[in-house]
Amino acid sequence: MTTLEERLNILRSELKKRKAKIMIIGLGSVGNYLMDYLMSECDEQIEICAVGRNKEKLQSDVNIVKVASLIRGKNRSRIKIIDGVDLDDVSSITDAFASYQPDIVINASRAYSGLKYGSISWKNIRAYGIWAPLAIKYVKNIMEAWEKSGSNAIVINTSYSDAVIPWLKSAGKAYPDFGSGNINHLVYRFKLAAGELADISDYWNIDVTFATAHFHDVVISKEGHTEGAELLIDFRYGEKKLNLDMAKLVSQCCIPMPVDGKRNMMNASSNFEIIKSILEVVRDCKKIKLHCPGIFGEIGGYPVMLDGTGDRIKASIYDKMFSLEDMRQKNRASIYLDGIENISDGVLVYTDELLRKVKTAFGVNLMKKVSFDNIETAVDLIIREIIEKNI
Repeated sequence: MTTLEERLNILRSELKKRKAKIMIIGLGSVGNYLMDYLMSECDEQIEICAVGRNKEKLQSDVNIVKVASLIRGKNRSRIKIIDGVDLDDVSSITDAFASYQPDIVINASRAYSGLKYGSISWKNIRAYGIWAPLAIKYVKNIMEAWEKSGSNAIVINTSYSDAVIPWLKSAGKAYPDFGSGNINHLVYRFKLAAGELADISDYWNIDVTFATAHFHDVVISKEGHTEGAELLIDFRYGEKKLNLDMAKLVSQCCIPMPVDGKRNMMNASSNFEIIKSILEVVRDCKKIKLHCPGIFGEIGGYPVMLDGTGDRIKASIYDKMFSLEDMRQKNRASIYLDGIENISDGVLVYTDELLRKVKTAFGVNLMKKVSFDNIETAVDLIIREIIEKNI
């Protein structure tokens, strides 16, 4: 597998002579919001390809985005459709990669569509890690197809990348470059809260550096506390370090949000941020810091720096505020509370605490370890015994 840096530099060379080609796999709410946001950029130098199974649904979704964006005077990007793609069939996905040859791919698919898994898990077991097999179900096929097609596309995954990307990497498989959402959402809640506490009107210029995994993304957003953990976080405004009341700051991150599909505006926005950052680094030689789960196959969420200012683009975990080892430890402590004890050698290990909670809440004996080769068995059990009996 070529490195992210290698593919970013290939993309820089390619985009000197043609448009950027962006493929969105799955037009649920995340995919549709994202397509709309991309069209709103009014960028004639990008082309979008929507990939899915049902031609009529794809065409209908594309039509409304095209017309709505044209009403706003923003329709400048071409949108193509590749239909008949079955995400359970690697050869079907491989054909889509080979025919379109994308530069950036976003996996916005869901193993069980129309359901926010957290609506079942949080109120019952206060842990999200149980859903990792569902989150990896399709992206493992997408990455196998990516590899078989010889693609150099940069891949973004939208579902539980804190665990999914390191799971793929630990199994020796090709893995996405970026995860979207989770830590990214919380960083911006922090910006809003910090701006209010520090009386900074241009709060968007507050620089945040943060590292944590999915459990704390949720517990802070939903409950306004850290479960007793000290956060690995730094705030700056210009050259000045902001010393803020962390308990008050965290409590102000607990703001009401919808639990239906509208919530996916955030995930689509974090995908948009990554795509826009990639293009600005590649085309405009910018230097940009992001926060992403699963970056470089690491467990949890990290700050990452993309630096396009030199002759060659560089990509790395940003460790100027905190050491990589400290960030790794903080992430492992957070994801443990989410029900994941470890991920290594292609095996995801649930915590004993999660197993007890699942047994008590759902009457289900969840397997302690899920090997890469046993993912489908775990998916079938979770859908049959937990999801379908609790919706």
